[in-house]
Amino acid sequence: MSHATKATAFNKDEAKVNWHDKALWYVREKRDKSAHKVQGWEHLRQLGSSIKANVLSNLDDYLIQFEANAKKNGIHVHWASNAEEHNTIVNAILEKHNAKKVVKSKSMLTEECHLNPFLEAKGIEVIDTDLGERIVQLAEEPPSHIVLPAIHKTKEEVDVLFQKHLGTKPSQGNPEYLVSEARKHLRDKFIKADVAITGVNFAVADTGGVVVCTNEGNADMGVHLAKAHIACMGIEKIIPQEKHLGVFLRLLARSATGQPITTYSSHFNKPENGKEMHIVIVDNGRTEQLSRPDFRASLHCIRCGACMNTCPIYRRSGGHSYDYTIPGPIGSILSPGKDLKKHSSLPFASTLCGSCSNVCPVKINIHEQLYKWRQIIVKEEKQPVIKKTILKSAAVVLSKPKLYNIAGKSARFALKHAPKFMIYNKLNAWGKARDLPEVKNENFDDWYKKRNKNG
Repeated sequence: MSHATKATAFNKDEAKVNWHDKALWYVREKRDKSAHKVQGWEHLRQLGSSIKANVLSNLDDYLIQFEANAKKNGIHVHWASNAEEHNTIVNAILEKHNAKKVVKSKSMLTEECHLNPFLEAKGIEVIDTDLGERIVQLAEEPPSHIVLPAIHKTKEEVDVLFQKHLGTKPSQGNPEYLVSEARKHLRDKFIKADVAITGVNFAVADTGGVVVCTNEGNADMGVHLAKAHIACMGIEKIIPQEKHLGVFLRLLARSATGQPITTYSSHFNKPENGKEMHIVIVDNGRTEQLSRPDFRASLHCIRCGACMNTCPIYRRSGGHSYDYTIPGPIGSILSPGKDLKKHSSLPFASTLCGSCSNVCPVKINIHEQLYKWRQIIVKEEKQPVIKKTILKSAAVVLSKPKLYNIAGKSARFALKHAPKFMIYNKLNAWGKARDLPEVKNENFDDWYKKRNKNG
């Protein structure tokens, strides 16, 4: 189904949509307040963007440097060209340790590769330990947001979910009680886990180490208790030097949740004595995206979710309507590169207002890339006859000033005098949820001419 169809389903619960919109805008406002407190915030954004651009232009060298330094530190490094290879490598490591119980911290890459169902089909228990991720895992749903995976669920819905799966008592959505019960539930999983899997926020080329950012400490808990640590990372996660972390750690948390820094910024540089550490470096379409000049900057993304929090379409359509691992504006750029036919509606799920580009901490020109994808899609994918007809008609009208003026006057007359059922019908999709503005007696040109005539 298209984004519009899925968004329509989400919008059936108007109260929930309003709550979802308000919750995400609250996070956006926190981001603004936090960013404005940083002297030279725009310079910091430009610095982050420049570092990322340098990485993408020298990606092969940085990856080789990273691998060499990681191996010096006693880390096992694996390379995967796609999701299938990634999953096979992870499974082989688990088989080596005879692991049947795995704890996993938040990782959008493993979501992208569908690692959980792959391992579960082989009889391995995989427990997501980030609270939001655990909530959606119990609900058998994908995350709807890359930072706030369960933002689409109210605390009352979580209450019911926990009663069903964890045997908790009804609490009318009491957050303190629900978090306490989640801790008890997850503590047992941490203690009994054989292997811990984490994502990677930043991989440092000159040290061979990785940095994982969390607010719950679940990545640390899993890694320190398990006998082996598997860190899964996309090739774009590389940064050149450890000193560059000072740039990205300040950008990431403020853009994501308005915090000065994530509660835990954990550095994993080598395995603990008697334990193993593995890093799986994954391409899975990233090299292809890198080869597209108009879209390569999308690989700058540090997965903060700021573009989702500000996007008026995402806030009122929900993450699941995008039907892709990374939803929202940035996902609408990445997804057509993976499957143009399946995700051809996503670049059109935007007002092109530019708010996503304005808040992006690494200055990705998101709205411009969405517009460029639209140009590609209308050429390569068959468009609805109605849409093509309307656009062709609009092109004729807009290219002829006299015809445009006649059409404008006719439209204003109809909006002012025609019966409402003629204006608000099935052909006017825009009018389903809103009224058209009040019609004035004159257009801008008329007003401007009268103004000049009167001196």
